[in-house]
Amino acid sequence: MSRVPGWLGRLGAGLTEMSERLDERRAEVEKDHAEPAASAAPEPADAPADTPADTPADPPAETAPAARRTAQPSGPRPDPAEAVPWGVRVAAEAGWRLLVLAGTVWVLMRVISAVQLVVFAFVIALLVTALLQPTVARLTRRGVPRGPATALTAISGFVVIGLMGWFVSWQVMENIDTLSTQIQSGIDDLRNWLLKSPFHVTDKQINQIAKNLREAIGANADQITSAGLEGVQVIVEALTGILLVFFSTLFLLYDGKRIWEWFLKLVPAAARPGVAGAGPRAWRTLTAYVRGTVLVALIDAIFIGIGIYFLDVPMAVPLAVFIFLFSFIPLVGAVASGALAVIVALVTQGVFTALMTLVVVLAVQQIEGHVLQPFILGRAVRVHPLAVVLTVAAGGMVAGIGGAVVAVPLVAVTNTVVGYLRQYSLEMQQRDSAGSEDEPAEENAKDPAHQG
Repeated sequence: MSRVPGWLGRLGAGLTEMSERLDERRAEVEKDHAEPAASAAPEPADAPADTPADTPADPPAETAPAARRTAQPSGPRPDPAEAVPWGVRVAAEAGWRLLVLAGTVWVLMRVISAVQLVVFAFVIALLVTALLQPTVARLTRRGVPRGPATALTAISGFVVIGLMGWFVSWQVMENIDTLSTQIQSGIDDLRNWLLKSPFHVTDKQINQIAKNLREAIGANADQITSAGLEGVQVIVEALTGILLVFFSTLFLLYDGKRIWEWFLKLVPAAARPGVAGAGPRAWRTLTAYVRGTVLVALIDAIFIGIGIYFLDVPMAVPLAVFIFLFSFIPLVGAVASGALAVIVALVTQGVFTALMTLVVVLAVQQIEGHVLQPFILGRAVRVHPLAVVLTVAAGGMVAGIGGAVVAVPLVAVTNTVVGYLRQYSLEMQQRDSAGSEDEPAEENAKDPAHQG
């Protein structure tokens, strides 16, 4: 404890000495700056003429460096932005704007993922409304009030969809025993074929593959059980989504025009005319897409179903319904449904029937891609196949099957809106330039100096 006061005293003495040195250094610097300024000042007019000739004119030696520093010309510094190359400035301006857009999209996606069920229900309701709205318009033109026409159309549409689901479930449950027997027989035939094939597959290898499959199923039994328990939650969410789709479709069919007018009031006044013109065009594109897709899917299901029916493939009608439903996913859905039909034909009827089924599926899909879609959809929905593939893949990665279904119509509508807004902007610029050219002519017409 006796050393503490001595330590504090030495610290205080050191700080005092440091402060004195700083004061001395500050005084020297101020003196160096003051002497060159005094030497540079002009002499007064009443200075005596008998100034000795040997008076030293140069400043002291220690002030010469300071004098040289102050004598250097110092003009205004250029703007730092002007020193940056033009390409770097453009890249920086575009970069931070892209960052803002990316952040906005990220926040929007987070919000959508938080209310994913509501968003999907509303989007599906839009698709169903685009399919059923022409029927409502046809009934109202024939004198049916809009309320009963809306209710009749919506209920009929959902009843048809429900009957399709019930029919598929009923056919699967009725044929599940026969199908399982045929699948087991097909697996045995496939095993015998592999044993006799030139691939040199042995019975031991096949048994090892079966053992690995059984072990994998046993190891994932807990996950399968938890998935079964989560199935109750999935059913509840599905029922909630169906109710949301039904009520949203009712209101969109009955009061869609007023909902659109209310939405336009939220748009800024400067952009309102362009959005008001883009909305009807977007709706026509969506309607053309939905109606065309339904017609193409129906044709695919009918012809592929007839083909696999005559090939004696089990459950031909449920497979045709699956093909119809999967056709709403562009490109990917047709491949998946066709592969399902080929697999069922392979395990139940053999290799030859599977090859014939593949021929039927490919023939119908080629006719669809090169004849039906260009003829039915026409120019209403013009999206490049590469954009379709990337859009379906991105939608599936973000939101699963629902995202893959709604991705392509969303891109088609966005393409229509962007194209219209670009054309609208060009027309407004041409109108403004034409108006600015007409103004001097009108002023000259009003000026008496330019008349007769």
